[in-house]
Amino acid sequence: MPGELLTGKTALVTGASQGIGRAIALAFAREGANVVVTARSKDKLDALVDEAKAAGANALAVPADIGVESEIKRIADTALERFGSVDILVNNAAIIHSRIPVSEMDPQLFRDVLNVNLTGAFLITKAVLPGMIEHGYGKVINISSIGGRKGAAGRSAYRITKAGLISFTESLAAEVKAHGIDVNAICPGGVDTEGYRDAFRTRGIHDNPKLMLPEEIANVAVFLASDLSSAVTGAAIDSFDGSNPLFG
Repeated sequence: MPGELLTGKTALVTGASQGIGRAIALAFAREGANVVVTARSKDKLDALVDEAKAAGANALAVPADIGVESEIKRIADTALERFGSVDILVNNAAIIHSRIPVSEMDPQLFRDVLNVNLTGAFLITKAVLPGMIEHGYGKVINISSIGGRKGAAGRSAYRITKAGLISFTESLAAEVKAHGIDVNAICPGGVDTEGYRDAFRTRGIHDNPKLMLPEEIANVAVFLASDLSSAVTGAAIDSFDGSNPLFG
């Protein structure tokens, strides 16, 4: 049986076909939310919807590319047509690139990373905000990164976008709190996801036991999506676990 923290709410999760996004969507489903999931992979989204429905949730897959502005409008319109509102938005879709020095980075890759990771988050947020403002309620959760806290060699495009998401979180939170909308970010440390393994050519947690599981970040997202987080807005919550720089 589903939980009750998100009962009656509709959540839209981008980049939901795998990793952190998938874990968040399932965690929301288990807490009673209607879940709209989007990513480019239809097969993976369909499997996710089946699992969310098995958990007792209403779920809808919208295959789309968050890097294409017209697709973003279609995502938002489809969610609103099906459920009437989007109460919770999780901006998780991201391109993760391997370590590439600025001198060797393809300018188009740089543009693509900014377009998906940052501009896409802005555009889909802009698309659902009017409904949140009209209803006087909303939760926006931006998935940033430990990389949003500090630059690193070979990680320029990715870390620029993650730092940008933190600033976007703070700026938007200041604009919409008066409308009953809370905006927060999560900054995960190393997480064992498909994207992480592909980018760094690793077996994930088998090679690095300090990595977290996606479900650990999903638990933080559930808190921020629920009314338990009513005192929190404009915050970027560090969720570093074993990768915390405090541990050396």
